[in-house]
Amino acid sequence: MVYSYTEKKRIRKDFGKRPQVLDVPYLLSIQLDSFQKFIEQDPEGQYGLEAAFRSVFPIQSYSGNSELQYVSYRLGEPVFDVKECQIRGVTYSAPLRVKLRLVIYEREAPEGTVKDIKEQEVYMGEIPLMTDNGTFVINGTERVIVSQLHRSPGVFFDSDKGKTHSSGKVLYNARIIPYRGSWLDFEFDPKDNLFVRIDRRRKLPATIILRALNYTTEQILDLFFEKVVFEIRDNKLQMELIPERLRGETASFDIEANGKVYVEKGRRITARHIRQLEKDDIKHIEVPVEYIAGKVAAKDYIDEATGELICPANMELSLDLLAKLSQSGHKRIETLFTNDLDHGPYISETVRVDPTNDRLSALVEIYRMMRPGEPPTREAAESLFENLFFSEDRYDLSAVGRMKFNRSLLRDEIEGSGILSKDDIIEVMKKLIDIRNGKGEVDDIDHLGNRRIRSVGEMAENQFRVGLVRVERAVKERLSLGDLDTLMPQDMINAKPISAAVKEFFGSSQLSQFMDQNNPLS
Repeated sequence: MVYSYTEKKRIRKDFGKRPQVLDVPYLLSIQLDSFQKFIEQDPEGQYGLEAAFRSVFPIQSYSGNSELQYVSYRLGEPVFDVKECQIRGVTYSAPLRVKLRLVIYEREAPEGTVKDIKEQEVYMGEIPLMTDNGTFVINGTERVIVSQLHRSPGVFFDSDKGKTHSSGKVLYNARIIPYRGSWLDFEFDPKDNLFVRIDRRRKLPATIILRALNYTTEQILDLFFEKVVFEIRDNKLQMELIPERLRGETASFDIEANGKVYVEKGRRITARHIRQLEKDDIKHIEVPVEYIAGKVAAKDYIDEATGELICPANMELSLDLLAKLSQSGHKRIETLFTNDLDHGPYISETVRVDPTNDRLSALVEIYRMMRPGEPPTREAAESLFENLFFSEDRYDLSAVGRMKFNRSLLRDEIEGSGILSKDDIIEVMKKLIDIRNGKGEVDDIDHLGNRRIRSVGEMAENQFRVGLVRVERAVKERLSLGDLDTLMPQDMINAKPISAAVKEFFGSSQLSQFMDQNNPLS
């Protein structure tokens, strides 16, 4: 039996049938620890004010002749204590002072030659402080910042459950959600073509993203399909046999080898037939010439004598085309392996509806979709695409997002870069196609494992970063003006945008709620 003592030393007897195993946790610690992380100096720069400053600084001028660097920050002491703030109707806060360094480079000298360095401590507004009860005193009233439950960053696979299209066909989609940056959606349409959307804008064929990543049609097909190899020997067509691929198909001709018929024409190929073929180690079978008609070429075929492209990758083969290939000396022909069961031709079909054929045209298409009306240039299109998913300034999955992303794709490591890589995008497309082929399950987006808590420190950091980005634009313009010799760091910084962002968050945001105080007289 568990005994506890009150201040009067009277024994409290527990009549519960089950013993108390765990103590009740200190629930306020979520708020207190989170805010402490926000204002505490983090030497690695991963959390709080330190992370916000490091993400924005150093700020360089457009010419590159000067830059404003961040050194450190310190929080001063609050002017009044909590009680005094409530009586006077003011905010319980501490002044934020930041040490900044203005570096001016020599214009004519080699790059990196420093002309002058000025260091100064600059006032950057007030940061409201948390009381011991996990509350804030804003303009004399006690307020609480409520934690937010939001969708965790990462990759999520989902379906419309047949509600979008009138036929009731289930359309699958995948969504890559970053902590900061553009959303990337992949989705199937009713014709089973795969499309991509960036930030929920107009959809484009998904292969445009792959072309923008510098993949050719041949490389795209190589990534997503297995190959069926045909060889022309003595004017006869032979196919390299992988018996397992024939399972479930109806034989359109007698399957025979070494004078023995394994499957008669018109019969469905069963597991027994496949076992027999594997047991006898049959590697090649002769097939009628008509069998190759309608198959899709896996690569470009060029006439080596003339250099003419006879058959581009992803083109359907015909008997005339086969004759041309044979005449030009191509005795080995690779085609895509597809079937109606678990190897759909989705990417091959998508390449056909893709209006682009090289990297530049793909980048221009993405630019037109993101910036309609603006004339695209090569530099602008490359810069836009690079900044969407591959720039650490504009895109961040966060540690949680990367961990969820890697887990979803069944990778061993849970850490990695905050930006996307080519492999990330390709693996998401492969898994979505596997789900469409019936190999895999979609995620439950309502499951709490796919959500996370965003507490006060994290939200305050985001708001502070918003204020800093506004200041960054003004500082860049100021640095680009002449007469830097007489200017000091404090002349560059206007603290009002930062104070306004912080004030708005703590004072009037939806998550800043008035603290319930019970009136003892009521």
